[in-house]
This record gives sequence, C-alpha cells and structure tokens, in this order.
Amino acid sequence: MVSYMDYTSPSTEYTFDVNKSPLFRKDEKNYINVLGVKQLNTLENVSLLDIFLSTNNIVEPHYHQNAAELVYCISGAATVSMLNPFTKQLLSYSITPGQVANIPQGWWHYEVATVDNTHLLAIFNAPTPEVILGSDILKFTPANIISHTYCIDENQWKQAIEPVKPSTYIGPYKNCNRVKQNTPNQYLNRQYQQPQYIQQYSRIPYVPQYYQYWR
Repeated sequence: MVSYMDYTSPSTEYTFDVNKSPLFRKDEKNYINVLGVKQLNTLENVSLLDIFLSTNNIVEPHYHQNAAELVYCISGAATVSMLNPFTKQLLSYSITPGQVANIPQGWWHYEVATVDNTHLLAIFNAPTPEVILGSDILKFTPANIISHTYCIDENQWKQAIEPVKPSTYIGPYKNCNRVKQNTPNQYLNRQYQQPQYIQQYSRIPYVPQYYQYWR
C-alpha cells in the first residue's frame, strides 16, 4: 500500500495503457495484461489483470495468499471455480457480461472460458497480489516428498508431471498433443463435489516460495 504520495511531483502518474503491460501471452487470443502500483504509482490498495481467453482455455489453478479477487465478465462467458476450504466443496459459477464471481483471499481457484472471445477483468484488493500457481507446486515440490506423503510411486509421479511447465498461467499448452478426452466444461457437468473427491485436492503441499504476477 502507498503510505505517502507526493501529488506535486512531476513523476506522479494518473493514467496508464494496460495494453502495453503484458503478464503472459499464449497466443493472439489467450493472454493476460497487468496493472499494479509498479505500472501506475498512484494506485493504492487495488490492482487488476486483464484476461483474454478462447473456448476451453483455462487460467490455471492457483491462489492469492494476500488478496481477494473479484472476477468481472466483460464479454464472452466463463466458469469460475473455487475450493471452499471450510466445507471442502468445489464451487463453480458461470458468468456472462455484467456478472461477477468473488473469490475470498487464499482460496484455490481457476477460470475456464466457455466461448471464444471471452474477456475477464480480475480485480484485487492489494497493490501487488502474490500468487502461488498449481504448475509451480507440481514442479517444485520434491518428488520424494509427494511419494512419501501420499504413498505414490516416485517414478510414476515424476513421469506424470514431466510435461508440466512452471508458471503455465494459461493452459493447455499450444503444443499439447495428447488424445482429447473430457474438456473442462464437460467436467463441470459431473458430480465432482463428493467429499472423497474434493479431499484429494484439499491437501496440496505448500511451497514456501512466493510468486508474483508482476515481472
């Protein structure tokens, strides 16, 4: 948070072009732009991500340990899903233009576009929200720890996560050539809110390293 700002200074900024502040780019239809205090120095306890997605592209599972997130749909449509850490329920909400979904601070969540040309605005109550990405958890948690904790064969785990790239942000990868099975939208229609399913994903190991959206 900005504790003091000299509003008479010639370096004080009041406007910014978010189109010139890329965070991540997968292709011309799937990318994220960013605005925070590093881009606009008069911002205080607010920041945003400008998100563009095509059908079935997903902002990878992640959480913000220091900020809540309000997702506003500008155009297209998306499903916002989050894991309620208190009830162990996976909650999914479809939003269309003018609708929002609110994600409390620290909740595991992701967004899936259900149509092409989806445009989302993610607004945070922090000048620089920290983020821990699912891809980083998968790649940087030692395989022997996963194996020992969850009684998984270590080599099988290594093989399973070998294609995962750190800081994926938007999936699937452009060069993903696996046999297509169920899309994220098909999964949303299934009854995956049973406790035994949710509990598998509610004990994800914590990685003691902070990753920021701002580069």
